[in-house]
Amino acid sequence: MDAVLLQILNGLDKGAAYALIALGLTLVFGTLGIVNFAHGALFMLGAFCAVTFNKLMLISTKVEDTSVTLFKAFKEKPYLEIWFPEWGPLLIQYSVPLSILLAIPFMILVGYVMERGLIRHFYKRPHAEQILVTFGLAIVIQEIIKAVFGANPIPQNAPDLLSGSAAIGTWLGLSDALVYPYWRLVYLGFSVVIIFAVFAFLQFTTYGMVVRAGMRDRETVGLLGINIQKRFTIVFAIATVVAGLAGVMYTPILPPDYHMGMDFLVLSFVVVVVGGMGSLGGAVSAGFLLGIVQSFASMTIVKEFLPGIDQIIIYLVAVVILLVLPRGLMGRAGVMDD
Repeated sequence: MDAVLLQILNGLDKGAAYALIALGLTLVFGTLGIVNFAHGALFMLGAFCAVTFNKLMLISTKVEDTSVTLFKAFKEKPYLEIWFPEWGPLLIQYSVPLSILLAIPFMILVGYVMERGLIRHFYKRPHAEQILVTFGLAIVIQEIIKAVFGANPIPQNAPDLLSGSAAIGTWLGLSDALVYPYWRLVYLGFSVVIIFAVFAFLQFTTYGMVVRAGMRDRETVGLLGINIQKRFTIVFAIATVVAGLAGVMYTPILPPDYHMGMDFLVLSFVVVVVGGMGSLGGAVSAGFLLGIVQSFASMTIVKEFLPGIDQIIIYLVAVVILLVLPRGLMGRAGVMDD
């Protein structure tokens, strides 16, 4: 029971990342009809917002090291700790969640520039051309990150309060040996909040209702005097923010590097296709489903029986689902038929 619960938690954790990225991908496809292969790069940009924010908070100067008495020595001390002796160290500890303050405006700007400068020129172009141009953009962003930050992963620490493990077994009345990292639970909770916020925005706000109407019939909404294209541009920015926030909060789990966007991009597109192109609910459901399946396939007993199954299980499940349901779990007719 402990092993099963642990794998479910691992699957939900992985699935949360897949679902967040796939949610943004589906939101862009559902509104603009764009197959955005640069979305994984946006996830990576969010992660490097956290890296940048941490480096800014650690800008330091040399001060005398009073712990050395035999000779005069100096050490590096962050300006934050000098200016704010009480709060500085705490702010540095919480640099990852605080970097959201940098990531949100930065990702909005990136999304706006991408949509206005490039994406809008490919609205009515074939999907193959959309894939090629956005994939090329992803490679450019990847190489820029590599040139600026280097090729090696850059670890980011969770706050000390959340760096240990939670006694899940004790909470649920199971084995005391069942523990799970606090930050992974935080990431899962954060992902659920973001997903619900996006759905609530689309379902319960007037703005979201107009966007959903535009997704179904853009021409009719335009005839009502509504600038639906402007609203779609804002939705693209929102999708960019969702991907960026997913990357920010994932940095303590996976140290950011320049190719992490590509790693998540392929899996996320599988998630989108399995869930059904254009279906937001399908993207989220498929994300969590495939995350749990991959987690169970990673168990030692499974890999001993079927070596390498953890590397291909998502694709096998995708093949089976698409053979039974060609449009995915919640796909609708007409999408991608052109």
